[in-house]
Amino acid sequence: MTGNSTTTIIFLLFPGVTQLDFTAPAQALSRMPGAVVAGAAATLAPLATDSGFAIVPTHDFASAPQADILCVPGGHGVAEALGDAATIDFIARQAAGAAWVTSVCTGAFLLGRAGLLAGKRATTHWAYTHLLPLVGAAHQPGRVVEDGKIVTSGGVTSGLDFALTLIGRMKGAAVAQAIQLAIEYDPAPPFVGGHPDRAPAAVTAGLKARAYDAAAARMEAALRS
Repeated sequence: MTGNSTTTIIFLLFPGVTQLDFTAPAQALSRMPGAVVAGAAATLAPLATDSGFAIVPTHDFASAPQADILCVPGGHGVAEALGDAATIDFIARQAAGAAWVTSVCTGAFLLGRAGLLAGKRATTHWAYTHLLPLVGAAHQPGRVVEDGKIVTSGGVTSGLDFALTLIGRMKGAAVAQAIQLAIEYDPAPPFVGGHPDRAPAAVTAGLKARAYDAAAARMEAALRS
């Protein structure tokens, strides 16, 4: 760490990022005592998210400080980012000096392309878990999977679970519980079925056909290129 009082948290940002992959863990981690949160991208230009609005990085790759916690979110822009040498190099360089290296959703594949998941247990969004062996990882079911200093999480909302889990590891359960209370994270979803294990089969099949079969094929092509 950079000292007893400060923890530098760097989020990798790229065009097409899923905003909640970034903003959900950022909301929790920013409340951790001593946290300094930054978003690093190739340039300081606003980046389009998947939600119809843009976000503005605080640093470019050259000016970003060394992370204590590196977080790589996912999104449909991951397929393009996999082929960007500057992005992958930034991840690898930051990971070498970070105490924790983390991902949300398909951000796991960017960690993998940087060589960080070889021989590791990991997870990602349910529609892409079958692709984890392409980056040398073994899929372990769960919203949060820890393997040494590597912490991966499942799709989108799982980023909040990973953040609170990590805060508990670093600062203790009481701090994590206080932050969970402060943000009123008390899930009571209106429908049962946020994962294929519980969702109606017809809902899962329809969603895969509409969106995720093609998206997973695109991701596979990018990983194999």
